Amino acid sequence: MAKTGAQASPVVVFSMFMLFIVLFFSFVVSDNGKEVEILLSFKSSIYDPSGFLSNWDSSATFCQWHGVTCYNNLSHVDKLDLSAKNLTGKLVSSSIFHLPFIQTLNISNNQFYGEIPEDIFSSSSSSLRFLNLSNNNFTGQIPSGSIPGLEVLDLSNNMLSGKIPPEIGSFYSLKFLDLGGNFLVGEIPVSITNITSLQFLTLASNQLVGPIPHGLSKMKSLEWIYVGYNNLSGQIPEEIGMLTSLNHLDLVYNNLTGEIPSSLGNLSDLQYLFLYQNKLTGSIPDSIFGLKKLVSLDLSDNSLSGEISEFVIHLQNLEILHLFGNIFTGKIPKALTSLPRLQVLQLWSNRLSGEIPESLGKNNNLTILDLSTNNLTGRIPDGLCSSGRLFKLILFSNSLESAIPKNLSTCTSLQRLRLQNNRLSGELSSEFTKLPLVYFLDVSNNDLSGNIGDQEWDMPALEMLSLAGNRFSGRLPNSFGSQKIEDLDLSGNGFSGTIPRSFGSLTELMQFSLSGNKLIGEIPKELSSCKKLVSLDLSHNQLSGQIPSGFAEMPVLSQLDLSDNQLSGEVPPQLGKMESLIQVNVSHNHLHGSLPSTGAFLAINSSAVSGNDLCGGAETSALPPCKKVKNLNWWFYVACSLVALVLLAFAAFGFIFIRKRNNLELKRVENEDGFWELQFFDSNVSKSVTVDDITLSAKQVNGICRGNKSSANDFQFVVKEMNDVNSIPSSFWSEIKQLGKLQHPNLVNLIGTCRSDKNAYLVYEYIKGKLLSEILHELTWERRRQIAMGIAKALKFLHSYCSPSIIVGDMSPERVIVDGKDEPRLRLRLPGLLSTENKAFISSEYVAPETRESKDMSEKSDIYGFGLILIELLTGKSPADAEFGDQHQSMVEWARYCYSDCHLDMWVDPMIRPGHASDVNHNQIVETLNLALHCTAGDPTARPSATDVSKTLQSAFRITSCVSTLKLSSSV
Repeated sequence: MAKTGAQASPVVVFSMFMLFIVLFFSFVVSDNGKEVEILLSFKSSIYDPSGFLSNWDSSATFCQWHGVTCYNNLSHVDKLDLSAKNLTGKLVSSSIFHLPFIQTLNISNNQFYGEIPEDIFSSSSSSLRFLNLSNNNFTGQIPSGSIPGLEVLDLSNNMLSGKIPPEIGSFYSLKFLDLGGNFLVGEIPVSITNITSLQFLTLASNQLVGPIPHGLSKMKSLEWIYVGYNNLSGQIPEEIGMLTSLNHLDLVYNNLTGEIPSSLGNLSDLQYLFLYQNKLTGSIPDSIFGLKKLVSLDLSDNSLSGEISEFVIHLQNLEILHLFGNIFTGKIPKALTSLPRLQVLQLWSNRLSGEIPESLGKNNNLTILDLSTNNLTGRIPDGLCSSGRLFKLILFSNSLESAIPKNLSTCTSLQRLRLQNNRLSGELSSEFTKLPLVYFLDVSNNDLSGNIGDQEWDMPALEMLSLAGNRFSGRLPNSFGSQKIEDLDLSGNGFSGTIPRSFGSLTELMQFSLSGNKLIGEIPKELSSCKKLVSLDLSHNQLSGQIPSGFAEMPVLSQLDLSDNQLSGEVPPQLGKMESLIQVNVSHNHLHGSLPSTGAFLAINSSAVSGNDLCGGAETSALPPCKKVKNLNWWFYVACSLVALVLLAFAAFGFIFIRKRNNLELKRVENEDGFWELQFFDSNVSKSVTVDDITLSAKQVNGICRGNKSSANDFQFVVKEMNDVNSIPSSFWSEIKQLGKLQHPNLVNLIGTCRSDKNAYLVYEYIKGKLLSEILHELTWERRRQIAMGIAKALKFLHSYCSPSIIVGDMSPERVIVDGKDEPRLRLRLPGLLSTENKAFISSEYVAPETRESKDMSEKSDIYGFGLILIELLTGKSPADAEFGDQHQSMVEWARYCYSDCHLDMWVDPMIRPGHASDVNHNQIVETLNLALHCTAGDPTARPSATDVSKTLQSAFRITSCVSTLKLSSSV
């Protein structure tokens, strides 16, 4: 029996072992089954247009499913990464958060929407350590509860609202917390200071109010604080100075008051200190200059005062110093000259006085220097360009004197140079007029002199040149070595001699002023070759001869000032037929004869024609009526002398001229549908298009038709039918006529109108292309740049050169057609609120906030819409995207957050991401977003003008080396 019992013992052990194995695998299979059920349930509840989850089925074990990682390659889901997979849907409470062994869960950068499940922090797996729901469309409040073991929580860039729940302080293990880019309100809960393990804290770009909690001193592990772009108030807590691990402190765009606490000087590891756009007062504490690791210091746009301490010499690692927009006094510290890594120094718009330190630039690494709008005196130092990298030098509106230093004249890295409104004297050196990269040069309103006409000018990049308000003399240069010049101002000098005929070769010229000189001779007819010229000012000279009739052939000339000269003859009647001409001044010359009574002369002010021997014109001219000649003998002599020539001219040209003029006048035409009033704004089109063409085109699906094919001009056009003709006021057609006169290469031109008692049509030129909204995501960076510049030029024309200015109203990608040459063509809104399109535009996401409230449009509201287009060109996102909801500023707030706190790869459109394409320049993208944020400023008065936008955009697209943290300065 004993032997039998001994033999039974192994059987019992084996049986127990098998039972354990069965129970263990039953447990595993049970858990596996639960995980599979959760994953498949999640898949069935969402939309996966890209098919990323296509292998989530029985054909593979779930550990091999896309996005799924199992712990040690065993049988439990440890990590689920579904970021940036274009997934859409709502999350339910019994969702992936309940995977029992999950540690990392990342569903960021998708299009999930709805509220975050309310039990996410109370019933989620206790094993969860990493949770990222950022960059989705989640709404509602942040749920209550906590996950004590969670280390990373990222809910940024959603549409979460309400207050930050006080339970946030129960996430005791958090190291990373980002709630930025939402619509959170209320105060920052004091309980947040209980998260003593926190290293990274971002609450930026919300609507938080109240003070910064003083209990932050308990959070000794903090390395990064970013709570900018809120409405926080009160003083900066002294306790922040106890966070000695802090590397990055950003409190920008709040309403913080009081002085900068000296305790910040204890932050020995601090590299980035950003306090700009607050209401801080007092001086900069000396302790700040003891932060030896500082790389970037920005205290701009506050009310700081006092002197800038020489202790700045201790900041040997400093690369960027922004102190502009304050009320600092005293001298620029010499210590700045001893900072070897200093690249960007912007001290503009203060009350600094004294001389610029003589050694500035010699031991620095300067790329940008802006000291404008101060009270600086003395000479410009010789060594500003010693680094060989200086590309932007802005010193305007000071009291600087003496000559432009020779070393600056050989600074071949310079691109933008503004020295206007100083007391500079001397002559321009031969090297100065050969700077190869300078595209913007303004030395106006100084005391410079010399004969620049004898110098060689070789500035191939030059686009803007202003020498106005100096004492230059002698003849004008025949060339400036550039065919790119758009803005040339040589007014207010002592130039003599004649206007060079070679100026007619400046085909890009848009603004040209020679007023206030001593120029003689005739106006060269070659100037009429400048087909892009918008403003021409030759006033206050001694020019003689006749007004060139060729001026009437300049398609976009809108401002012409020829006053105070010695011009003679008659005013060419063709000027009265110019569609673009809006303002003209011919006063104080020796002109005689009849003044045109059409076009720009129709309502001309008497002061613009006085001082001549003119007659006729409109009533507003106050000129006497033209008298009939009573001397019959004289009349007979003249008639006999000219009769042959008149008859020949009339026979050869009269019929063509009269027909061309009549083609632009309102005509009454009859066809089988009745009587029509037909008017064209382009005589060439009137010969190609008939009423039948227009009515036929209106019946076609796409509304596109060709004109009369028997004509030499095989012209294509588009017809827009007007609804409810009887309700259209007569004033509408007079306003439409003004729109028809507008001609610009970046506008969709209105070429005619056609109306009867029952129907009315507008005729536009046909642009073969696509809407910007349709192709934006396919565009390269180079094409996006060209489109941005084209739209900016159109706005500049509409706002600056049309009188009164023309408002677009709804600046959106739907209004921009991109033609085959990648030129944008802007479609103007119809006057009044007549069409469905116009009635709906007020609710457009591209309309400025103040316009939605007041229903009043302005130039600044157009600038706001253009800023949104820039953001869309850069990010690929649209304000109409679901993630931005109904609060139209949310995309702007998101962009501000990204600009200050996100890596470029987090917000730029992948199509133009640096590294993705060879034509992409990191600094151009950053500077363009900078401009976009200024265009979309909440305060309309803070937005730049269309002219400034165009200039700044040109500047941004020429930057080859810059620092991404730059902000737009007064040097626009």
